[in-house]
Amino acid sequence: MRPDILNPLFAEISALKGVGPALAKPLERLALARAVDVAFHLPVSFIDRRLTDELNMADAGRVIGIELTPVDYRASGSARAPFRVQAVDRHGNGVALVYFGRNSAWPRKLLPLNEPRFVSGKLESYGDNLQIVHPDYVLPPEEAETVPAREAVYGLSEGLTNNRMRDLAGQALARAPELPEWIEPSLLARKGWPGWREALTRAHADPSDALARERLAYDEIFAGQLALMLVRQSSRKRRGVPIAGDGRLRAMLNLPFAPTGAQRRAFGEIEGDMAQGVPMLRLLQGDVGSGKTLVALMALLNAVEAGAQGALLAPTEILARQHYEGLRRMVAGLPVEIAILTGREKGKVREATLMGLADGSIDILVGTHAIFQEAVRYRNLALAVIDEQHRFGVAQRMMLAAKAERTPHLLVMTATPIPRTLTLTYYGEMDVSRLDEMPPGRQPIQTLVMSSQRIDEVVEALARHVEGGGQAYWVCPLVEESETSDQAAAEARAEALKMRFGERVGLVHGRMKGTDKDAAMDAFAANRTQILVATTVIEVGVDVPNASLIIIEGADRFGLAQLHQLRGRVGRGDKASVCLLLRGGALSETARARLALMRETNDGFRIAEEDLRLRGAGEILGTRQSGEAQLKLATPEHLSALIDAARDDAHLLMERDGGLAQERGQAARTCLYLFERDAAVGLLRSG
Repeated sequence: MRPDILNPLFAEISALKGVGPALAKPLERLALARAVDVAFHLPVSFIDRRLTDELNMADAGRVIGIELTPVDYRASGSARAPFRVQAVDRHGNGVALVYFGRNSAWPRKLLPLNEPRFVSGKLESYGDNLQIVHPDYVLPPEEAETVPAREAVYGLSEGLTNNRMRDLAGQALARAPELPEWIEPSLLARKGWPGWREALTRAHADPSDALARERLAYDEIFAGQLALMLVRQSSRKRRGVPIAGDGRLRAMLNLPFAPTGAQRRAFGEIEGDMAQGVPMLRLLQGDVGSGKTLVALMALLNAVEAGAQGALLAPTEILARQHYEGLRRMVAGLPVEIAILTGREKGKVREATLMGLADGSIDILVGTHAIFQEAVRYRNLALAVIDEQHRFGVAQRMMLAAKAERTPHLLVMTATPIPRTLTLTYYGEMDVSRLDEMPPGRQPIQTLVMSSQRIDEVVEALARHVEGGGQAYWVCPLVEESETSDQAAAEARAEALKMRFGERVGLVHGRMKGTDKDAAMDAFAANRTQILVATTVIEVGVDVPNASLIIIEGADRFGLAQLHQLRGRVGRGDKASVCLLLRGGALSETARARLALMRETNDGFRIAEEDLRLRGAGEILGTRQSGEAQLKLATPEHLSALIDAARDDAHLLMERDGGLAQERGQAARTCLYLFERDAAVGLLRSG
């Protein structure tokens, strides 16, 4: 239960003065639902306001504060034209105060003629004249001292002004309590960091205060490391079931190729973990196409050989069905029963699957979140494999673990290569195996970048590709963070291509019914359609060896990790493959750097390191961390610089300073609740 001292800070956003339904919407777009969210919404820059008593063309481009006297109103006949208030300084120099889109009654009321006002805003040159568009402050002269010389600038959303955001931040800070210190004293002294509340106040007052920002970043990283340590400690206390298969099923596998050295090494580590009485917690990292599925199958067969059951959990129905079909092909002819369970299985089919799990006649279950459900009972679940780990949180991993009488061994996989710092941040409770070799026969994918203005040429090249017997994906742009708008883009592109290619074009997007998705995927896999127009729903798990061309429209809108995942849909057969990135006209420096790197390398681990540098930790894994706490205060630079110290500090707390029971531990417990890592506290209690 959250400590009472934090309750004011965790109040709903409506508890802040001035927040009604209208203001709640822009705050919601920024994910600011509580006072603590506002307190952690730190400024992104600041304004240095030049206080002066005389207008000067040399100050154009700067924010100034000055006493002015309005002398004339100039309104245009057009409703769209701005309303101008002509004003002069004490020396008779003129400036226009410009207001767009407002009823002229508002600026007239704010700036009555011949009455001095203190005005602040960005001074601009407009031809030979000076103007200030929408001043941020208009006050009686006696209130000028209330305007800060240095002012924080916040990330905003439509309908939310900087002044209002600053006022809300002030209210949130007033709710922030003085908290006991959780940082190890010698580290605190060496770094010269302020206390937590002082650091938060200073970070809002001056975004360039590096010490304050570093202190807050450290607190967040420390909370994450301590939580992961508690999860690991709790898991290690649990009793598992040693699993040692006899190899008979694995020997029966008829593989078309020999496993790579990396695959053999990773399975050796997994096999060693499963033989222990302590439940395995292992992360299997491998680039697109490195052969994680085979390693997972070997681990699942190891469990079946020992008379136990295994489960493979995928984040989407498409990926679950892909795994199901792939595993069935690989174990064809073996005495192994594999079943699937998603939200689509109903009635007698579902009942038969549930009975087979309960009586042990089903050896391996593949499914989505449906395998968490209360009705799902296993006779002897010994191994759980979770694919695309970044889409599941620690709490969901624990739900799956609770399905067994004794905690099952847990293997989690990701096709997104992760830099070391992020491995420690998100997976610090796990041992790590890395597949750093590609199976023989995988060819590097040629990546080209073209302007979207050349789309007619692209369609002609697509026609030649299809006429030559090839298949292609056409991925539609990420219009915005909305499945609906992505769907609209995909539908429009599919219609346009059908005018040229007719029924050769298929379509798949996230809002289609499961059966319709399957039908579209099956038609493409069977080569009944040659072009599959899709949203990022095909980002993972789709495997069609004959597809050797992927066109990614609006590629400059995607992150590196996502582009790399999408590119991995091709290059799965023996044909040379091409990834064509269509870019927009005006590229940011970051987008330009992303596309250049994609063209330069197929190395997912190098791409991941660069993604961390360019985008930051919050989205490195290509998707928001479903179920995982986000890093709100720590930048990638903070993460790299502070994670080792945070991990060492957490170890000291647990091993030397009495854990969470002693004085510093009680303070650290508050830190866990502050950064919403309280699941770890629950684990400690229950473990």
